[in-house]
Amino acid sequence: MRHQRDIVVIGASSGGVAALIELARNMPADFSAPIFVVQHVSPYADSLLPQLMNEVSALTVKHPTNGEKVKAGTIYIAPPNHHMLVENNTICVTSGPKENRFRPSIDALFRSVAYSYGPRVIGVVLTGYLDDGTSGLWSIQRLGGVTVVQDPHDAMSPAMPVNALEFVEADHIVTLHALPALLSQLTKERAPAKPRVPKANLEQIDLELSIAKNDNAFELGIIDQGELTPFTCPECHGALTKLIEGKLIRFRCHTGHAYTISALLSEVTESVESMQYQAMRGLEESKMLLQSLGEYFAKEGRQKVADTFMSKAKKNGQQARLMRELISHHDITSGDVAPRLPKPKV
Repeated sequence: MRHQRDIVVIGASSGGVAALIELARNMPADFSAPIFVVQHVSPYADSLLPQLMNEVSALTVKHPTNGEKVKAGTIYIAPPNHHMLVENNTICVTSGPKENRFRPSIDALFRSVAYSYGPRVIGVVLTGYLDDGTSGLWSIQRLGGVTVVQDPHDAMSPAMPVNALEFVEADHIVTLHALPALLSQLTKERAPAKPRVPKANLEQIDLELSIAKNDNAFELGIIDQGELTPFTCPECHGALTKLIEGKLIRFRCHTGHAYTISALLSEVTESVESMQYQAMRGLEESKMLLQSLGEYFAKEGRQKVADTFMSKAKKNGQQARLMRELISHHDITSGDVAPRLPKPKV
């Protein structure tokens, strides 16, 4: 049985709240497909995004509960600190391992709908930093869905659209203003037949969905899915396996955390800076302790001992200053490609 294109998924990060509110404002009241949204938000506070979108939208906007059945014409926003997956017309809200340092993960949502609905899916990447959503959008296209990317010129933070376009030949590149009309048009189209996909690709997606549901990545055999690397996970220090999707390289550790090259580089360089600050703090603390001991022995009339401690304190102070200078020249690195700003294509 052939279906319409009737599953919409949207991913956004930096600049996404304003973009999603504007999108909700302009979606028609008779829009018949469900829309699933991952917006990166703080994991430590309740999200007001459904409330803000409900105030301007003719559609119902909500956080789903685990096991909730999908309803057409509803916008579902992933709850903070939880992945949102969709399979068999049911929404799964889980606490699986982070992907690209985030939970919820855009890639996890996109992968789940691609696996369950194939050509019925319309995937959209909006404004944001780094490249969460690129892998998931690739999966949507690989399994026959339609791919849509916000025109980077139009995005508050163009990196996510730019990265998506580097690895996925998007079917549509549009401004935010043109997106509601495009989605309405696409949901009126008949979905094509499912493409032939190698069994190994489907098995990898299925395994990664199981991990997102918080199943044991090691027991599921994630280590055997790719090439074991000498690198370790910044989150848990577990061994990282390299996974290849088209031209895209990703990594997963044996506990389940996942990274693209950009996310991994960013996380590693941030951890290096953190360790540098810890080293500087240790040097400054030892300087203060040595100085205090030097002052004590000077008061006791033991000047030779006092001079030894004060000399060591001076050296530690010099080393701390060198460490501070090193930190000031340390760049936070990511694998972001150089901006490539294509013209809009509808």
